[in-house]
Amino acid sequence: MFGGQQPILVLSQNTKRESGRKVQLENIQAGKAIADVIRTCLGPQAMLKMLMDPMGGIVMTNDGNAILREITVQHPAAKSMIEIARTQDEEVGDGTTSVIVLAGEMLVAAEPFLQQQIHPTVIIRGYREALEDIVNHLQSDLSVQLDIKDRAKMADVVKACVGTKFIGKWSDMAVKIALDAVETVTLNENGRLEVDIKRYAKVEKIPGGAIEDSCVLKGVMINKDVTHPKMRRMIENPRIVLLDCSLEYKKGESQTNVEIVGEQDFTRMLQIEEEFVQRVCADIIAVKPDLVFTEKGVSDLAQHYLLKAGITAIRRLRKTDNLRIARACGATIVNRTEELTEKDVGTGAGLFEIKKIGDDYFTFVTQCKDPKACTILLRGASKDILNETERNLQDALHVARNLVLEPRLVPGGGAVEMAVSQLLTRKQLKGPYTAVAQALEIIPRTLAQNCGANTIRALTALRAKHASHTGPGVCAWGIDGESGEIVDMNVKNIWEPLAVKLQTYKTAVETAILLLRIDDIVSGSKKRGGNEPTNPAAMAQGME
Repeated sequence: MFGGQQPILVLSQNTKRESGRKVQLENIQAGKAIADVIRTCLGPQAMLKMLMDPMGGIVMTNDGNAILREITVQHPAAKSMIEIARTQDEEVGDGTTSVIVLAGEMLVAAEPFLQQQIHPTVIIRGYREALEDIVNHLQSDLSVQLDIKDRAKMADVVKACVGTKFIGKWSDMAVKIALDAVETVTLNENGRLEVDIKRYAKVEKIPGGAIEDSCVLKGVMINKDVTHPKMRRMIENPRIVLLDCSLEYKKGESQTNVEIVGEQDFTRMLQIEEEFVQRVCADIIAVKPDLVFTEKGVSDLAQHYLLKAGITAIRRLRKTDNLRIARACGATIVNRTEELTEKDVGTGAGLFEIKKIGDDYFTFVTQCKDPKACTILLRGASKDILNETERNLQDALHVARNLVLEPRLVPGGGAVEMAVSQLLTRKQLKGPYTAVAQALEIIPRTLAQNCGANTIRALTALRAKHASHTGPGVCAWGIDGESGEIVDMNVKNIWEPLAVKLQTYKTAVETAILLLRIDDIVSGSKKRGGNEPTNPAAMAQGME
């Protein structure tokens, strides 16, 4: 403008800036790349991925979230895709693969509109409208109510979730474990429903044995042994006391100086220590327990007193384990031994025993009358198998939990996606709104692809089925993930919880909206060497 002036550098020379169309297309490419990694992990014929972390450990899984957690990516848009898999996993526990595949497809659906120079906000408006309609349809006419008391129906839903996983082979066992565990930890207090799987349904993995040996204990299992070898290792109907104070003399925090005048003072000091421990033990013995669990240490002297009274002591429990035992046997955790009363003693457990499994000793507190906490015992050939089984079980547990909290179902196998897609297409709104309808078809298409069926033929037939459906209720025709044929999900009994599907659609569409909103990426590159700034020429070369 004023004749060959030098360009003004506003941003620091070490930052790289990209803006406009280029960024939006790059974001779409990044989202698509992440979706392509995960795509083969959808459905019953899912492939496993094997990932190696920098430490040399390996992870074998087909759980979307577990795969993306292990992958390190550079692109910021890809990072936000990985974030949504984590959100999905924390929120509803299942559907991590579908949400990534769907979000990737939503982004790809927006690409032609961007190339036609349509402004991103117009596309976003269409997407928003479509999402609102999807949510409304799902909550009203596309979902059916489930009776929680009907165990067979609950089992079918959990089975549909487990069927796509590694433990699909042992699905009956996995379903039983998930339903038993959730049933145990469900708490209904004055109409408030609480299902806390994370805290009260602990999964213990012990290598060895076969997967069929896994079970839900009616009680709790802890990886501990008794403190004194002569203590009893099996007690029927034990009276249990839980403490979180130490059964030893309290030592000073830092250095403690004591002035001793005569030698009898020293013996007196030792005597006071012993008397203190004796008093603590006397308080415990007064309530006549058979078992004492404490979160802190137990001194040798205390062990001696407790052994004489025929009490078994187990020390250094984790806080979480202590809480689980309290829920299982009805005891109260007491902080000071002086305050022990009869009502703090837990009598709900039927059996206490210590078993040796493999090389370790395990404490079992089982046969509880009305346990509100449980331990899921997993056995398997190797660590990798156990880890994968645990991940799959977590998904099954979450599905069972979602059903208890929100008992509504939608048909699985891509049927609900097709139904929603048809409803959106019938509105005949042009542009991005219809693009969402087409993007939803990626789920049945991927299912058909993963089991090697003829995708085009299967999808055309499925579309025809849904288009000709006129009756009330949802059209439940979908793809059979095993064979790739079209089947009625009412017959196949494949249903999914509404909570999972709603979360999947919301997360996928909103991520697509978020990534389309971005039109500028400024990334600061690290300074090389010392603190001296690099000259622009070198910077330009570095950028190329």
